[in-house]
Amino acid sequence: MVRANLRQSGWGLSAWFCACLLVPAQPQPPPAQLTETGKVVFAGDTTPYLIRRLPVSSFPYLPAAIQDQLNLRGCLIPQTYQARRPENVVHASLERNGSSDWAVLCSVRGTVSLLVFFDSSSAPPAVLATAPETERLQVHDTSGVLGFNWGIDPASPEQIHEAQSSMEHRPPRLDHDALADSVVDRRTVYHFYSKSAWTLVALEE
Repeated sequence: MVRANLRQSGWGLSAWFCACLLVPAQPQPPPAQLTETGKVVFAGDTTPYLIRRLPVSSFPYLPAAIQDQLNLRGCLIPQTYQARRPENVVHASLERNGSSDWAVLCSVRGTVSLLVFFDSSSAPPAVLATAPETERLQVHDTSGVLGFNWGIDPASPEQIHEAQSSMEHRPPRLDHDALADSVVDRRTVYHFYSKSAWTLVALEE
């Protein structure tokens, strides 16, 4: 009906276009920064830093539903200073043997969260850790510029068993993957999900 009335009146069609043009544009939020530079106090000195991030679209293999959740949160994916390809998105069997789950480092307004999405659930992701980006920086080359040092990777049962090799009472081999949570070139802890709870894998006695 509306379409027929507009066809009958050239004036009506012109007025409709004018009304559309007069509608004020909605303000858009400022785009998030993919690269951030600044200065922080580090070891008593004011030191420059650089953090690189990637949009969710840089990880097209992520399931669409997870991409949507990350975009709704406003996530960017921070990259470690040693990254040579997109990283900090992990696909592994984290809930149980054979499951298809995802872990992501999500940066929003300067805060990074470690999120885990189980394939078996549409519930919001588990948040295993959260920290300001500027607390995850370290020196990594002769320039003195600090870089982002938080990285995540899948850890197979074999990798965990090897990491426990120095333990006198070595635990049985795990039956599914853990999540390696690392400070680059320094230390790694392993998150493991079992009996409806997350724990840290024991690496020493």
